[in-house]
Amino acid sequence: MALTLQRNIILALLIAIAAAAWALLIWQQIGLDADMRMGIYSPTMGMKAPLFLAVWMIMMVAMMFPTAAPMILTFHQVQAGKRGRGETFVSTWVFAAGYMLIWGAMGVLAFAGAAGSEVLAAYVGLSTATAARIGGALLMAGGAYQLSPLKYLCLAKCRTPVGFILTSWRDGQWGAVRMGVQHGLFCLGCCWLLFLALFPIGIMNLAAMAVVTLLIFAEKTLPSGERIAKVSGVALLLYGATVLVFPQALPTFQPADAMTMN
Repeated sequence: MALTLQRNIILALLIAIAAAAWALLIWQQIGLDADMRMGIYSPTMGMKAPLFLAVWMIMMVAMMFPTAAPMILTFHQVQAGKRGRGETFVSTWVFAAGYMLIWGAMGVLAFAGAAGSEVLAAYVGLSTATAARIGGALLMAGGAYQLSPLKYLCLAKCRTPVGFILTSWRDGQWGAVRMGVQHGLFCLGCCWLLFLALFPIGIMNLAAMAVVTLLIFAEKTLPSGERIAKVSGVALLLYGATVLVFPQALPTFQPADAMTMN
């Protein structure tokens, strides 16, 4: 009963933290909507590195805490058993911190890529239609990855928390951090191109973020998760191909006379 109570408390905290993160994103979206009405769009959404990284981490908490909950709860269950036997106990949040380190590093790479693409687009005078078609190619790349063997190798690790614990267990504080980082890498391997696909759709598009969150959660937890991943891959391929032909099908597409470059 004590373990059940602890698991319920941790799950409630994960949900509450994720809900708070979603609330912050909605608040942030209000200001961005005003910019979009003025015809302003860029991969970095006009944010400098510190703000971009802060918003990115809030996004990762909102989107990834619910999907990582089964692994976090399994880690806590093992640690509670060790404490019950009088062995060294490590807080579950140490594991969660190691997990978020991976997504923080991914945020740095995401900002570098987004800022670099803005500079390159301005330098070569990229048209809005060409930029949208590049976005379509990214969507197709995300769809192709959803069907790749590497995707399913990483997904298998994420779908079996107990299997991960049995094969990757490390004792102590640093061991928990290492396990969190390792699980974060597998999780990244599952869905990094899904996050890349958010850039052409809109990095702060709340509807797209919600769909990606539900998709990742379904892939990891539902019995038909692998089938769902394949269906989503085909959908991304078809949508990306549509954008290549009709660039205006991309939500972030802006007519040339309405585009404002920062």
